[in-house]
Amino acid sequence: MSDPLAEFIELLRPRAVFSKVISGAGAWGVRYSAFGHPSFCTMLEGQCLLAVEGQEPVTLEAGDFVLMPATPGFVLSGFEPVAPVFLDPTLATAPQSELRHGSLDGPPDARMLGGYFAFDSPDAHLLVSLLPTLLHVRGIERLSVLVQLVREESTAQQPGRDLVLARLVEVLLIEALRSTGAATASPGLLRGLADTRLAVAMHLMHEEPARTWTVEELATHAALSRSAFFNRFSSAVGLRPMEYLLAWRMALAKDLLRRHDAPAIAEIAERVGYSSASTFSTAFSRHVGQAPGRYARARVAAPEEALS
Repeated sequence: MSDPLAEFIELLRPRAVFSKVISGAGAWGVRYSAFGHPSFCTMLEGQCLLAVEGQEPVTLEAGDFVLMPATPGFVLSGFEPVAPVFLDPTLATAPQSELRHGSLDGPPDARMLGGYFAFDSPDAHLLVSLLPTLLHVRGIERLSVLVQLVREESTAQQPGRDLVLARLVEVLLIEALRSTGAATASPGLLRGLADTRLAVAMHLMHEEPARTWTVEELATHAALSRSAFFNRFSSAVGLRPMEYLLAWRMALAKDLLRRHDAPAIAEIAERVGYSSASTFSTAFSRHVGQAPGRYARARVAAPEEALS
């Protein structure tokens, strides 16, 4: 059976990992503007406060892991009142050693290993919108070990570094996402998969995207009435069933089109559930804003820029 979570992570194509050790002592605080790229951190020792825009502030403790798939603006600080120093993450340079905030003397009150990466997917904004804004996980030792491995690999210029980092971040993302309280998450992929009835339908859509699914048929597989399934799916996932299926089909189509060995348009159309190349082209143009052929040529001619 297909694994929607693994397939989402694979399509996101994480890359270009950067990491650093951050610490703070005394009265300290930093305010980061919205970044857009995913970021993560694991607390190595001590405690600090994390206040993310639109979210309740949380206290981070040693062993905690945090992931923000799109990294909105946030404040990181100690517990003493202080006006946070503004930092623009797009202009920050990589420190050669530990980045210290607040008092430079004595041991830190909090120390963490943080970093960010990019998603090399043309549909990253859509896929990320189906993930929680903030994931805060406590007591999962495997996540701390993975972050340490990411740190070691990102700082060592070894053969195969980029491939190893990409795989490590994929594992890190999957481990973080499946370690969260999915049933209470905001509407999206995790909350949908946490519902055993909806998960059946989601697995089927991922396993057979080319099949001519209907809401009634999916509802039958989920052992729900049509109206109950429609309302439950829309509430949990944040998209109506057919909107989700269309988004997934188009994400698959984009992934196929951006490859250097891309199949013919007619073959892609068949793989994602369209009876002809012309029908697929019309749907793709309406969804993406340009024809499949033009999209493919543009992707090959202008690949994604690497993170600076």
